[in-house]
Amino acid sequence: METWALTVAYDGASFHGFARQPGLVTVQGRIEEALATVLRREVETTGAGRTDAGVHALGQVVSFDAADGEVAEARRLRRSLDALTGDGMVIREVRAARPGFSARFDATAREYRYRLVDGPVAPLFIGGYAWHVAQELDVDAMRAGAVHLVGEHDFRSFCVTESAEGQRTVRRVEAIEIAEEMHLGEPCLTVRVVGNAFLHSMVRVIIGTLVEVGSGRRESAWVGDVLAAQQRSAAGPTAPAHGLTLWSVSYPTDAWVG
Repeated sequence: METWALTVAYDGASFHGFARQPGLVTVQGRIEEALATVLRREVETTGAGRTDAGVHALGQVVSFDAADGEVAEARRLRRSLDALTGDGMVIREVRAARPGFSARFDATAREYRYRLVDGPVAPLFIGGYAWHVAQELDVDAMRAGAVHLVGEHDFRSFCVTESAEGQRTVRRVEAIEIAEEMHLGEPCLTVRVVGNAFLHSMVRVIIGTLVEVGSGRRESAWVGDVLAAQQRSAAGPTAPAHGLTLWSVSYPTDAWVG
């Protein structure tokens, strides 16, 4: 038995999220249909992150098992899948992984990036990939608020309430960084969030909470109070999906073959 990993990029506006859903166009569903065509059998895949509808990815990782020799050449498989998965998705890479590798459970870190455009002028070219907040944001205040979230904490306040019922909600956030950047000539704020794993909508609630601080509606110290409350109602709003991109996923070096 062999295990293979795909690195996949997609425009979230084209899909009803990552996870397969009967009757809906999803990223996982499209990939599994393409694999079934190439390998002439049903294929079950595992994704590193279950992105919601509208969330984009540059470095989603998807793993699947194959019989020995079933995948003759990684480059040929990449080309075939790239053609079959259609618009809104690109298969960036196909790699051989050690047998039993799981894109989800073997991941050591996930990096998300969220783009914000603040101020009265809305973005044109990056509008589908950034949340326009029509007032200027205090970036230093947002950075001060983000400090409260770095480290290992119970993030129950920062996820969908129903998804947390009966579940462990402790996660470790390695970094939250906010950079002022230019994309296609348009200024934006890029929030980089790195952690071992994330709860349902956790990054988007973090962003919505930091925007409350940046807008002046809340103080930076309030973020610590939200964390301690362990109630979703204590945090800020859930930021729109289209500003979020699953940027990359990290694995141990021994995950790969060759």
